[in-house]
This record gives sequence, structure tokens and C-alpha cells, in this order.
Amino acid sequence: MEEFDRKERDEIYSRPVRAGKRTYFFDVKEMRSGEMYITITESKKRFNEENGKFFYEKHKIFLYKEDFDKFAKGLDAVVNFIRTGEKAPEEDFHEFAGQNEFGSEMNQEQSDL
Repeated sequence: MEEFDRKERDEIYSRPVRAGKRTYFFDVKEMRSGEMYITITESKKRFNEENGKFFYEKHKIFLYKEDFDKFAKGLDAVVNFIRTGEKAPEEDFHEFAGQNEFGSEMNQEQSDL
């Protein structure tokens, strides 16, 4: 029962997107700290030849608030490239070079790792 309550508390909002043989789930979840994040799940129905049953193959990405803008910018750039053939300027993707995952400047030694 506790697991069900925790799961209900964690899930805030969900948006399924059906796309051919795949379904994508965009789920907003909440950590105990109150911070929200997104999980993007690709779900694809598969058939297991050995036991003759269907199952769902799933792949997940966890996207945290501090990465939303960078992720959206990268996704927009590659979608735009597919649609138009135009590459985004390289500097757009290197604006965060020299910063660690927490947004603070890295020294030269750290960036060489």
C-alpha cells in the first residue's frame, strides 16, 4: 500500500503521444524535495518468439529542471535540421562548455578530464 501511495504522490501529470508503433509518455514527477522533473518513455510493443507472448520494450530519459532549456534547444536544432537541412550555429551548443553540471565554471584541469 505504501508503494502505491508513493507512486501516486510522485506522478503529477502525464501526456501520452501515440506515434505509429510507438507510444511516448511525457510524465511530470515530483521528488521528495518537491522538485519536479520529466521522464520521457518510449514504449514499443514486441512479440517474444520463445513464449508466444507480447511485451512492452521501454526506454526512459530523466530530464531535470536545470537541463530543460538545453534539452529543448538541442531537440529544436535537430528537428529543424531534419525539416530544413540547416545546421544550428556551433556556438549555440558550446555556450555551456566550460561549465560543470551545476552551472559553475570549471578550471582547465577539470575540463581536460
